[in-house]
Amino acid sequence: MAITDIKEFAHLTEADIESLGRELDAIRLDVEDSRGVRDARYIRRAIRAQRLLELGGRLALFGSRYRPAWLAGTAMLSLSKIIENMELGHNVMHGQWDWMNDPEIHSMSWEWDQTGPSEHWKRAHNYSHHTFTNIVGMDSDVGFGILRMTRDEEWRPINLLQPFANIILAATFEWGIALHDLTFAAELEGAEKGQLNSQANKDFGRKIFRQVGKDFLLFPVLAGPAWKSTLTANATANLVRNLWAYVVIFCGHFPDGAEKFTVDEYENETRHEWYLRQMLGSANFDSGKVMGFMSGNLSYQIEHHLFPDLPSNRYPEIAVKVRALCEKYDLPYTTGSLAKQYLLALRTIHKLALPDRFLRATADDAPETSSERKFRDARDAGAAMVETLRTDPVTGQRRGLLSALRARAEAKIPRRRR
Repeated sequence: MAITDIKEFAHLTEADIESLGRELDAIRLDVEDSRGVRDARYIRRAIRAQRLLELGGRLALFGSRYRPAWLAGTAMLSLSKIIENMELGHNVMHGQWDWMNDPEIHSMSWEWDQTGPSEHWKRAHNYSHHTFTNIVGMDSDVGFGILRMTRDEEWRPINLLQPFANIILAATFEWGIALHDLTFAAELEGAEKGQLNSQANKDFGRKIFRQVGKDFLLFPVLAGPAWKSTLTANATANLVRNLWAYVVIFCGHFPDGAEKFTVDEYENETRHEWYLRQMLGSANFDSGKVMGFMSGNLSYQIEHHLFPDLPSNRYPEIAVKVRALCEKYDLPYTTGSLAKQYLLALRTIHKLALPDRFLRATADDAPETSSERKFRDARDAGAAMVETLRTDPVTGQRRGLLSALRARAEAKIPRRRR
């Protein structure tokens, strides 16, 4: 089951959480006070690089009947679309650069290069997902309404197909996100189900016409004799962008350690407990500068969920401070290689396609779903000791969630997990 008491799960007192929250507030204030020329230079260079890649790709595709030109053009266009969606569109629309007061680089004016209207995405993502992160029944990004990603969701026979649905979602990720956001926009508008003339549907239709027309009509026609190879290049670039965006998002939300929460936990949540939920409900993957940039710095998903409106180029330095806070409060800092994080998410997708009766780990102590109840196991003497001793009598260091998890592992209670 999902977490119903975040304080008990995290092994923190109310005073601990308030102290943690104040330290995170200080990190935010420090970044806000130091934003300036280097940050503005960063985003403008990123925009320039993306536009040069797109221009180079489009020009190369005029000669795309020749394989080297097709490969070069497709590669540049793929990179361009990835950068535009991940580092530019996603982050600009989060308001990360609104402080510059540049009307071109502003959350109110940016329209990104994919099928879903930016206004739909901002409502569904910025508000719903980032407010209700991983709250089962409130955050529709938990599985995107297609995949069962927690045992808190009742198994249905259609879940047997989710390994195949996952492949389709990955290949058509921009469409999956667009339709997901359209549903949210229509509900917010109060449109009746199936109401084709709703404002949400009209906005969606206009964006599809613009997006599909650009990639699959305008540029192929402009390419003249190379229209067919240009069309396949555009389709390939969209596919590459979709697959990369899908992997980045799934690595940040569905590996082991990205916890789920109940509505009960949210109803009594303080602002600083919101911070803690973001830390426990998100996951990073290891990256250098290049991979970080290509992921929109969402390789720092924990930092992004803590500070979604701070400039993405600051996440690496913020991560150092957040990791230090995790050590101070004995909290796990969930990270790993890109391959590891994705394989963990993929395992959950395939495992939860099965009915619960085929799963051997308990719903409170499974890799993908856990709750504070797993620490109430009287047989787990190691965890019980951590529960009663919040400070190590020898080292003086805090004992919290991370120590409790390690104690459970060291206790080696015979449990077979799938």
